[in-house]
Parts: sequence; C-alpha cells; structure tokens
Amino acid sequence: SQDLRYGENPHQSAALYRIPTGAGNEHGLTQLHGKPLSYNNILDVDSVLRTLADFKEQTCVIVKHTNPCGLACSKTNALAWRKALEGDPVSAFGSIVGFNRKVDSRTAKEISKLFVEVIVAPGFAKEALEVLQRKKNLRILVINGKFTNLLEYRSVLDGVLCQHPDYRLSSRWKTVTNKKPTNKELAALGFAWRVVKHCKSNAIVLATTNQILGVGTGQMSRIDALRIAKYKLQHFFKGKKPWPLVM
Repeated sequence: SQDLRYGENPHQSAALYRIPTGAGNEHGLTQLHGKPLSYNNILDVDSVLRTLADFKEQTCVIVKHTNPCGLACSKTNALAWRKALEGDPVSAFGSIVGFNRKVDSRTAKEISKLFVEVIVAPGFAKEALEVLQRKKNLRILVINGKFTNLLEYRSVLDGVLCQHPDYRLSSRWKTVTNKKPTNKELAALGFAWRVVKHCKSNAIVLATTNQILGVGTGQMSRIDALRIAKYKLQHFFKGKKPWPLVM
C-alpha cells in the first residue's frame, strides 16, 4: 500500500503491505501534516496504538524504538504530557507521542518546545493544528477508529509466525512475600503491569498509580533492567537519596 523511502537503515529498501481483515470496517490513520512516515515511524506508531489500547483513562504515551519511555494518566492532556515527559526527558527527544483524547492548543504549545517525530491522537483542535503545523516535518496523525487486529504476524526464516494478540491483563494477584502491598501499592503495580506489557523483555517498570518513573527494557538480565530503571528514576529526587530497592 505504500513504498517507503528506506527500511530500518538507509541502505535497506522497504514497503508497507496491508492485510485485509474482511470485516468491512477499515479504520487506519489519516495523516494531516508532515513528511511521509518512515519504516521506523510505522513501528513506533504501532507501539503507541497498542499501548493506548490498554488505557481508558486520559493518557499520554511517549515511545522510543517501540518501547514506552514515558507514560502518564491525568485529567488534562497538558498535565499527562508533562508527567509522561518526566519519565525520561532525554529519550523523549525524537520520539513518537500518542494521546487517547483530542489534543488542545495548550498541549500543542508544550509539545512544540521539544523535537518529536510524530504525534498521534483521535483529533486535534483547530488552534492545536495551527501551532503544530508550524513545524514543517512533524507528522500529525489522526486515529480513525479502534485497531482490532485479528492476528499478529512476524517473519522468521522462510516463513511467518502468527498468533492472537495479547489483550489479557492479570486480574488475579497473589502475594508471595511476608509484607503485603497496600491498596495504593497494588494500584501502582497494576499501572506498571499495563505499561511493562508493551516493553521489550527483559523489562522493569517503576511507577506510581498514574506515572512512569523509570523504565529498563530490552536487557538480557532482569538485574540490568532494574539498574537502568533505577538510573532513570534519579532525577525525580533532585539530589535526595531514593528509597532502597532490593536487587
């Protein structure tokens, strides 16, 4: 359906192919502004949409290399953006940003202070578009509906693996430690569980009930993933010693 300028690297050729669902209700995305999407942009946008699908609350997610590096839920998009950005302000540079609510002008002005590749949302206020379209190359995408993939595909060797998407989130929790978590800690664990589902293993997510504090992802060792997550956490304490985390 679309020839791409190049693949994952500039020396690779690539294209986007679509698999008809047969459901008769094609959704997809509408691009309102900016350069054509690249191979890596499409991968990251896919991660944004899959992550947002697990959050009914007003949510902002920041994705870098298919992993959420920042995510927060709040009463306004502007506050959700600020809290998501706090999760990893360094990695957010050149990222893909997604919202599950219409973007207003206040949020657009805050985002425009940082270089991002793509913004995805169900809609954009007129004033927000005027602000964002001042950035010539910024890709602005509108979500036309829910993405309900019947199967997931991945190429291997000379074949293709396919599986049903993982839409299940754990509803049963079992305490295996002497100290039982409080209700607030359980809520934070539930939030972190929804986020870590979309991080490449091995992954560790440190979070409150509505905000990512640190993410370590894509590591061969869980211990290394935790060390990275703790490192990301440091800027929240502004020189204060973080609470002890058992390694």
